[in-house]
Amino acid sequence: MSSTISPPNFPGLVDSRGAERRFDAHITGCCASRDNSLLAFSTGEGDVILAPRSGLKTPDSWTVSQVHDGPALTIAPDVSSDAFLTGGEDCHLKRTSSSGTVETVARSRRWIEHVTTFSQGKTALIAFASGKVAQLWAGGGSEALRTFEHASTVSGLAFDGKGKRLAASHYNGLSLWFVQSKDGKPRLLEWKGSHLGVAIHPAGEAVVTAMQENELHGWRLSDGHNMRMSGYPSKIGSMAFTRNGKWLATSGADCVVMWPFFGGGPIGKPPMETPGIPGVNCTRVATHPTQDIVAAGFADGAVLMVDYTSHRVLPVCAAAGGPVSALAFSSDGCILGYGTEDGRIGALDLTAPD
Repeated sequence: MSSTISPPNFPGLVDSRGAERRFDAHITGCCASRDNSLLAFSTGEGDVILAPRSGLKTPDSWTVSQVHDGPALTIAPDVSSDAFLTGGEDCHLKRTSSSGTVETVARSRRWIEHVTTFSQGKTALIAFASGKVAQLWAGGGSEALRTFEHASTVSGLAFDGKGKRLAASHYNGLSLWFVQSKDGKPRLLEWKGSHLGVAIHPAGEAVVTAMQENELHGWRLSDGHNMRMSGYPSKIGSMAFTRNGKWLATSGADCVVMWPFFGGGPIGKPPMETPGIPGVNCTRVATHPTQDIVAAGFADGAVLMVDYTSHRVLPVCAAAGGPVSALAFSSDGCILGYGTEDGRIGALDLTAPD
């Protein structure tokens, strides 16, 4: 896939609107708290690093808490306003508060590799996966509401936009669980092969998985129609729908590959390719919640923000070592965090003056 040339070395927004800090650990995840007051990063050493929005330009104010005995494998905002949930190789689901206080939420017999949450109105839900089992918990609860069994290891979890369905990807397809259903059976969407992650359309119109074979597979939920999206030079490790669901942004090439989910697409329609860095693979993507912007992290450590309507590029940071392994906007779109495999963390307040 082609890309528009961007300079490999450039000043970035992080120089004027944020800061970076180095750690001796692989950054395994990044997210913002629900109240948008904090960025949190998980590490391969089991730490959770908190960067308060008020201190994004002062990295010495960022705090580090030892949370897991072994690598933290997944992180998500808690259903409460300013806390985070992490799962680890120690088989524990932990909660880290804004003050750095850590508590154990749940224990499992296997690694907890995926956690996702939903909070809207009176509905607050937590889901996490350990091996072949996914558990659904009420936010703040002390026991599982439901346990979902699968024939193979769960490789990804995602709630739909209303918190009514939970999608779990696994070998040979995915299971779509109806949270309030009493029959205990999922809707099975099958396609042979290894499915490595999942994303649900914001309006619930489709669900998409990343495949082992350098391609995507999707299902139209109205009728179960299959959708295949291929042509990638490498595996798709990251994908996200845009704010209105018109596009699905993906990594896996030297640009952001965006598939149209309008006008009958993506069936029979080619993807759009945004500007990128020629010859350098895009490893992570994140879509802005209120604007037509996608952030892209690359294998050389560079991060770009791209307006996918005009293809204008805003450099966030220059190449500086290891691949970008974590990337996230806050839910209000005002802060952006990124992390790399060699321990570089960046945090920006996008509303701050230059």
